[in-house]
This record gives sequence, C-alpha cells and structure tokens, in this order.
Amino acid sequence: MSRPKPATFDKKKIVAENRRARFDYAVDTTYEAGIVLTGTEVKSLRFGEGSIAESYAEVKGEEVWLVNSNIPEFSHGNRFNHEPKRPRKLLLHVREINKLHGAVARDGMTLVPLTVYFNGQGRAKVELALAKGRKAHDKREHLKERDWKREAGRIMRDHG
Repeated sequence: MSRPKPATFDKKKIVAENRRARFDYAVDTTYEAGIVLTGTEVKSLRFGEGSIAESYAEVKGEEVWLVNSNIPEFSHGNRFNHEPKRPRKLLLHVREINKLHGAVARDGMTLVPLTVYFNGQGRAKVELALAKGRKAHDKREHLKERDWKREAGRIMRDHG
C-alpha cells in the first residue's frame, strides 16, 4: 500500500515560478518531480537564477522532459559550463508517468511546470501541473469570479 501524498510540497527556497500558468491553464493535479541537473546548473539555481516562464514538459517513451526552461550559465563556471536551454529529464515514478502520458494523449491536457524549488533536503524539485488550456472567454470568466470572491470576502469582513 502506498503512502498518501502530502497536500502541499515542502518548499524551502523557491527559485523560479511560472505565475502565468494558473491564469492560462485550469490546473487539475500537481506532481512533485526531481530534476536531473549538472553541477553548474545547481550552483546557478542556488544563486536564484532561472526561469520557467515559457517552458513545458513532454512525455517521450518512459521519460518526462522539461523543455525550454532557462538556467543561465554559472558566472564562475569554466569550460564545463552547461547549455542554458537544454532539455532536462524529470524524475517521476513509472505509474505517475503512465498517468501523465494517458492524460496528455487522451484528454488533450498539458504538462506545465509551476515552480522550481529546493526542498528540505536541498534537492532541486519541479512542481508539475497537469492542466487544460483556457480560452479567452474562460480567462475573463475566471477573472470575474476571482474578483467577486475577493469583493465578497471584503464585504463579509466589513459587515460581519
């Protein structure tokens, strides 16, 4: 019997965040994935550099890859410095990869990275979301709903 997943992930230091993802996509489920990095990439991330603004993940065979993420070259790196926009392998369980592959192939969903962070043990992780793209009218509706909830909270707080 598998252990239940925690509701939120243990994020000690958030390095990069995709803030537009929750606006552009309707997030269904989130997964925590390890990321395969070289030494200079880890050093760059520890300095707080990196961007996942226009990146996405894709399933190729039995592996999941993070594509188009930018981790700039390490300033004190030598000739062994990494390539900034190379595809990076994500580490997930086989069962999770199969679920993601089925959802992307069948339901037309997208794998979107939400955050890159270091967990409590100092390991670099990616919070990956299985999401469905929103159309323009859905985005407007989402904004209206969010504004109304905020306004209703204000009214309830002020008038008890």
